[in-house]
Amino acid sequence: MSEHTTEQSPHQHTVTVPASVPMVSLLGPHDDFLRIIERDFTADIHARGNTVTITGDPAEAALVERLLDELVTLIRTGQGLSAELVERSIAMLRAETQERPADVLSLNILSNRGRTIRPKTLNQKRYVDAIDKHTVVFGIGPAGTGKTYLAMAKAVQALQAKEVNRILLTRPAVEAGERLGFLPGTLSEKIDPYLRPLYDALHDMLDPESIPKLLTAGTIEVAPLAYMRGRTLNDAFIILDEAQNTSPEQMKMFLTRLGFGSRMVVTGDITQVDLPDGTRSGLRIVRDILGDVPDVHFSLLNAGDVVRHRLVGRIVAAYDVYEEQLRQTSGDGHQGRHENGYRGPGGR
Repeated sequence: MSEHTTEQSPHQHTVTVPASVPMVSLLGPHDDFLRIIERDFTADIHARGNTVTITGDPAEAALVERLLDELVTLIRTGQGLSAELVERSIAMLRAETQERPADVLSLNILSNRGRTIRPKTLNQKRYVDAIDKHTVVFGIGPAGTGKTYLAMAKAVQALQAKEVNRILLTRPAVEAGERLGFLPGTLSEKIDPYLRPLYDALHDMLDPESIPKLLTAGTIEVAPLAYMRGRTLNDAFIILDEAQNTSPEQMKMFLTRLGFGSRMVVTGDITQVDLPDGTRSGLRIVRDILGDVPDVHFSLLNAGDVVRHRLVGRIVAAYDVYEEQLRQTSGDGHQGRHENGYRGPGGR
């Protein structure tokens, strides 16, 4: 679109939108997207026909022009715009990153039953790219940042592309307020609630009728972390979820299961440790141990990467501020209480 742009004066830009892009797609129903842009920029924006005139501070006008270019590119990829996509595009441009919002938001990982799974933030795209480039990747961040969901999408993609022969999904069955022995049912039935989020994600990514067959054949295995002990896992995509609830010994045990032709993704939130008091979290210390090891990558996500209801991101950010204030006022004495006493905002 930029080749159709001419600068009328130092304070005015005129953008001609290609005729192939409906203006209602670009500006939103009832100009909803246009109002978002006007709210976030100190510039006057007027649309007439397929021409958009931007008047105001030169830097702001130029940024709006870039934004419109990115939005047109997104529309041309075939995905419709939404208020969320517009807001995320603005945030990326404001952050002055080298990556184009259209490149980040149009990356398709997996499609199933008309639904496409894509990264929705720059950090999510970097996380997904890291999974492609490294054998072992740690995805660390608060609830709702897509750590496990995107890792599972990459696992299904690798299985469908025959890059691996099987997928293993595992979690530590750590009690968070309930005792396993007091829950009804067999051991399998007691453990199942801990693994249920992994099954739920699988149903988003695969045809429901195919999942029992894949589970029966062992092509996909969902099991507690304890079931990994003593195994060597070759030609597999292995995901450890809720890794903040592993001890250092369990983390070492898991990582040393890595076999030839396999990849591992470890996900967790170090603000939600449910281990008994006095037990260190393996996820808290693993970066100090493996930070300099080649082919091991740490992806850090934050409240800005939360892709649930927008209020969840604000809740996570508020807790981050609260925790930082407590650390400053309580010093080291609070740190131990935080590690195993504070549970953090709700789970993934």
